[in-house]
Amino acid sequence: MAFLIKSMIGNPLSGMGLGGGGDKEEEETPKDPAKAAGMTREEYEEYQKQLVEEKMERDADFLHKKAERATLRVCLREKYRLPKSEQDENMIEMAGDDVDVPEELLKMVDEDATEEEGKDSILGQMQNLQNMDMDQLKEKASATVNELKSKAEEKCSVM
Repeated sequence: MAFLIKSMIGNPLSGMGLGGGGDKEEEETPKDPAKAAGMTREEYEEYQKQLVEEKMERDADFLHKKAERATLRVCLREKYRLPKSEQDENMIEMAGDDVDVPEELLKMVDEDATEEEGKDSILGQMQNLQNMDMDQLKEKASATVNELKSKAEEKCSVM
């Protein structure tokens, strides 16, 4: 708003195109980026170096995190016998050999493995039986026995 008022009142001849204030604005803007930032040339160069170093550090950390995730995916693929991914292997190679899976993720994978082992065991199956409807289980069993009897009678002439 102040700019609008200043431009209207500040120089009435500049709006008419009779020469005047247009060149003044161009002279005020410094061409040197260090002066534009309010720093000396050395300070500005040091600031730019710091920005580049910080960006490189962030990129390296990001690449390392991606490699950790790729390592975890490789472990899970081996565990569940899934096909290997070239993309994950390339990511691990790019990051180097110092990539380890974070401990928290390893704990989660181990917990999943123990849960699955519990479900695969006999006790795990018995716990699943407790959750099932016994009437439905009896009906399925009797239907299966009757089906077997009927097939046996069809195939066997003695019965």
